[in-house]
Amino acid sequence: MNIYVGNLPYNCNEDQLRSLFEEYGNVTSVSVIADKFTGKSRGFGFVEMADSGSAREAIEALNGADFGGRTLVASEARPREERPRGGFGGGRNGGDRDGGYRDGGFRGKPRY
Repeated sequence: MNIYVGNLPYNCNEDQLRSLFEEYGNVTSVSVIADKFTGKSRGFGFVEMADSGSAREAIEALNGADFGGRTLVASEARPREERPRGGFGGGRNGGDRDGGYRDGGFRGKPRY
């Protein structure tokens, strides 16, 4: 079972998170999510446990528990939502490739 763990201390690393959850059972993987530009922790991560019974026990015990001066949030992770990737949407000029002008970016005499 995959577990979402939020409100982690920003100095928490994967080894610390693994040891916290290993008290409840076999941990198969751990990842602390980091900002892709700074490399610093974003304050949440995921723990995968082999046995769903142990995972539920860990969630019950650790949700709301103090860890490094912060109150942890632990819950069963939801499946990742598919989001559109790339493209030209959301630019400052409406997202058009032409700089936002409906005439293809041409701002003079009309094209014939």
